Amino acid sequence: MGEPVVETPRAMSDAAYYLLAVLVGTVAGAVGAAFHLLYAYAMEWPALVLPYFEGPEVLAVLAAVSAAMVLVSVLLVRTFAPEAAGSGVQEIEGALDGQREVRWKRILPVKFVAGILSLGSGLVLGREGPTIHMGASVAKAVGDGFVLGVRDGRGLLAAGGAAGLAAAFNAPLAAILFVIEETRRQFPYGLRTYSAVIIASVVSAIVTEIIGGTAPMMALETTEMPFWLMPAFAGLGVLLGALGVIFNWAVVAALELSRKIGLKASPYLVPLVVGAAIGPLLVLRPEATTGGEALAVSLATHHLPLLTMAVIVVVRFVMTMASYSTGVPGGIFAPILALATSAGILFAMLLELALPLPPGAIMAFGVAAMGGLFSSTVRAPLVGMVLVAELTGGYNLMIPVIITCVCANVVAEALGGKPIYEVLLERTLLLAGKTPPKAPEDEPIGGWDERERRSPEAGAGAPRA
Repeated sequence: MGEPVVETPRAMSDAAYYLLAVLVGTVAGAVGAAFHLLYAYAMEWPALVLPYFEGPEVLAVLAAVSAAMVLVSVLLVRTFAPEAAGSGVQEIEGALDGQREVRWKRILPVKFVAGILSLGSGLVLGREGPTIHMGASVAKAVGDGFVLGVRDGRGLLAAGGAAGLAAAFNAPLAAILFVIEETRRQFPYGLRTYSAVIIASVVSAIVTEIIGGTAPMMALETTEMPFWLMPAFAGLGVLLGALGVIFNWAVVAALELSRKIGLKASPYLVPLVVGAAIGPLLVLRPEATTGGEALAVSLATHHLPLLTMAVIVVVRFVMTMASYSTGVPGGIFAPILALATSAGILFAMLLELALPLPPGAIMAFGVAAMGGLFSSTVRAPLVGMVLVAELTGGYNLMIPVIITCVCANVVAEALGGKPIYEVLLERTLLLAGKTPPKAPEDEPIGGWDERERRSPEAGAGAPRA
């Protein structure tokens, strides 16, 4: 008997491939919008509880309900889809590199339900991580249904992730650039795959706008800053560069501490404690809870005392680490933006003690800080610049934002910091007994093509662009 013949998928036309991108963008946008709406409903549970209890009973009930939501979320993840824990961005990067697999039949329901529970509990996590992972899962489902080649499949997977980000923040341009910067070493660049990312992101944003409206998610009335103040934004970038390196280290340290506690005691101990702590804070210190999009807007428009701002910065930092260490589905984009806004406003308030600032300067520093901390943690400065503009509508602050982002990125690089999702992927692979791939520091965009040439079967089923 001869050896079995392995059929490779036939090449799909560009038009058909782009129609798949439209389908992915539509479904990802609808899923992301539904996730957002249900999350908003889930966050109303404290208001339903408060009228029925008084005094210490209220805090006890809040702690119990929040802890129960977190524990059920962890149980779903650990039982059905361990890779659904955390953000999910690193899982997509791993899948694009052939190191991980997007098991969409498990990821979609677990990420959706467990994500609603974890975010609804009040944990300091963002919805963008789950929507990115779910968007990629939608793309994997479509790709499996049409039996795409590896190149086309991975291109569509990235398009799904971008569509998920566009749905979370209603920021399609930032979503497209996120693929360019964040997955530059894994994405199979070509006109065909790149166009699919654009199509899926735009369609997802349209669906999201139809369901949820068109205004910027964190709309702020910003004022253009004078050029003499630009060195101050550079100084802010320097500080945020160092803070970003500390942030990334703390995320991994918190995960390791939680894992060790889980091995010695129970994997549900940390989620129980953090969940029980976050419940009462929903009433006592709401600024220490949730992803923080509304908090960022509130901080930028309300002038709080200096000491209060300092406390908010510390509390947000600590609660972000505690929340992410629980192992529930949740992203860190939104917590980074809220923490950055707090830090930027604190910086401006300290600066104002030394010299008078022009009107709107405190808000401007808060907005610029969003991009700066994003740049130093995720190490995607271009995405940070565009994301801030799309989220806030503060296009007249582009120069201060660019200065802050570039300085933060350069400082983080000088301090030896690594992109947070790269670090999280390396950790995931090591825990799975795999050796993380060592890509060259300055691998050019399109580096996937070189790996494809070394592995010709990877390109089966797709014409070269």
